[in-house]
Amino acid sequence: MVDKYVKENKLYELVCGDYSLLQVLSRFSMPLGFGDKTIEEICRERGVDCDTFLAVINFSKEGNISTTTNYRINLKTLSHYLQQAHSYYLDFLLPFIRRKLIEALGFSPNNDISFLIIKFYDEYCLELKKHMKEEEEKVFPYVESLLEGKKIRPIPFEMSVMQHQFPQEQKLGELKNIMIKYYSSTDANNLINSVLYDIFIFEEDLVKHCALEKYLFVPEVKRLEENISNGEFIKEEETESYSESLTEREKEIITCVVKGYANKEIADKLFISINTVTTHRRNIAKKLNIHSPSGLTIYAIVNKLVDVKDIKQ
Repeated sequence: MVDKYVKENKLYELVCGDYSLLQVLSRFSMPLGFGDKTIEEICRERGVDCDTFLAVINFSKEGNISTTTNYRINLKTLSHYLQQAHSYYLDFLLPFIRRKLIEALGFSPNNDISFLIIKFYDEYCLELKKHMKEEEEKVFPYVESLLEGKKIRPIPFEMSVMQHQFPQEQKLGELKNIMIKYYSSTDANNLINSVLYDIFIFEEDLVKHCALEKYLFVPEVKRLEENISNGEFIKEEETESYSESLTEREKEIITCVVKGYANKEIADKLFISINTVTTHRRNIAKKLNIHSPSGLTIYAIVNKLVDVKDIKQ
């Protein structure tokens, strides 16, 4: 599958074509005012890891993990993105929907149906806040310790909490059904429809958020845990540069790749894990912007890393 968005795309064109990207931009702390600049240029200017940004917007658009395989995910950047999403939901969107809901329902203590709908919504928000607070207090601090090369034993929190959808999703569906089926008000029809639309949009965004946690964030955390356990930790700050300079280990990896070695063979030859080989290959692709073995072959020959006669035909 070919990625829909690439670093050469002009960001303003993408936003005009898909307004849902506005939510993504906010969570990456990227204000508007792009001019004609590309994604790569904007990410560099705003201090956002370009690979992580592309992985998120492609995954959010397609909902398919295969759209992110060519990107080196920066766990620190992704963690910040998810925390910003929490803040957006809890501090802005849910209170905003509540205010519109009260206005639309003409809420008063004497209106039994309106009162129960608001009560139902508030209970949902409390449950969601509890779930996100648990992640804020346990998951993200744990990830920060991993990013410093520290693995706490025993692990204080099971990452499985992020591997399922929010249990509150069913309750949000019930709220929509109750309003659509049983609440009738000709005087506030536009307001009711408007707030329901907001709830539908919120629900779709929350599903994407859960999927990002499950399919992008959790696997990266586990990969980092494994690296630390194997004594193969590579601090992210050392690989964030856009420079094309390669380490000696990365040059060894390239040499093996162009000679036709599979990842397992490379791992055995260099006495490292397959996961570490994969990490190095992502870093190489990031630095060189070369993602295919044939492209690496040309690079290796031009830079005299290998001789043509050493390459398997």
